[in-house]
Amino acid sequence: MRTPDQARRGLRIYLGVLVVLSAILEGTIIHLGGLANATAGALVLVLMYVPAFSSVVARLVGREGFDDVSFGWGGRTGTRAALAAWLLPVVVAVPVYAIAWISGLVPFTPPVGGTLASIGNPVLRLIAMIPVALTVGTVFSCLSAFGEEVGWRGYLVPRLVEAGVPRPFLTSALIWCAWHVPLILWAGYATGPYPAVSALLFIGSIVPVGLLFAKWRMASGSVWPAVIAHGSWNVVIQSVFDRFAPGEHAAMWVGESGVLTVATVWIVCALVWRRTWAGTEPS
Repeated sequence: MRTPDQARRGLRIYLGVLVVLSAILEGTIIHLGGLANATAGALVLVLMYVPAFSSVVARLVGREGFDDVSFGWGGRTGTRAALAAWLLPVVVAVPVYAIAWISGLVPFTPPVGGTLASIGNPVLRLIAMIPVALTVGTVFSCLSAFGEEVGWRGYLVPRLVEAGVPRPFLTSALIWCAWHVPLILWAGYATGPYPAVSALLFIGSIVPVGLLFAKWRMASGSVWPAVIAHGSWNVVIQSVFDRFAPGEHAAMWVGESGVLTVATVWIVCALVWRRTWAGTEPS
């Protein structure tokens, strides 16, 4: 356990490296024309490992060691947290997209080609894609999510707690959101017809997600629930449900910057927050 002064020093190093490297990479992605550019898209994977790299630098420079990296599973609490984290995007996405499609706010538009394209019925295809995303898709998605979570929840969250920063979970979630904002405003990430509005809605939906990720990390003493949650979220939301609701208009209602997503994810967060079955009790 570090003293508050040691934790604050580590935070300064971590955030300094994070800001500089992220600015370089995000600036390059924007300069290349955003995520539609293939080279820029490849740089996103590099960007996702900047939080982990920054934490390694902070540990080495501050001589903190790696004992608290939190790669243990976390026992029963870790298992419950991992299961809740794994299913979180399905619990959020099903009501969000169902309301959008049934109400006519967003047209149900099956993708052409891609995963399980041989299934002719589009509804059955959507249903079949969910378990594929939760299994094989989540495993591969966790490879990139790992880079972020080792930094955000593996380092930033516990250091904020040790430094005595007020509302450390909320602070970490806001920093995580701010890191994404340039890509929303200028690179086409989770963007509707009004990028500034999309950025605000993104913050509204991802803050409660970040609160849950931090809660799972600290309650279980393990970074794995956060890695699983992040990997599952990305593949289920982005690679399954978003593919049946493409376009800027749809992004105003669903997806990571959708109005319906903001409302639903806060409700889910409130329901899960104090539930021991969800692995959120203190360790």
